[in-house]
Amino acid sequence: MERSNGLSESERRRVLAKLGPVVRAVAQDERSQVRNRELATDRIIEQLRAATAVRRTRTPTGPTRAAKERRLDGKKRRGETKRLRRDVDD
Repeated sequence: MERSNGLSESERRRVLAKLGPVVRAVAQDERSQVRNRELATDRIIEQLRAATAVRRTRTPTGPTRAAKERRLDGKKRRGETKRLRRDVDD
């Protein structure tokens, strides 16, 4: 992978980070050597495709208005329950 001319420098770094310097695939599904070689080649291509895919960075979002309201309603209900448990000092 390190000497591959088919990958750009950034793709090469991603593949090395995810798969390592050597990528292997084993195929013993078919009786034909030629077909097994094709299957192994397809598997290597899939591994490389998955390794070179750029994942979007997650942009954190804040809680929605409804979520804030639910949280505050729950806090109010809990506070009311505790307030009602208190002793009444007359």
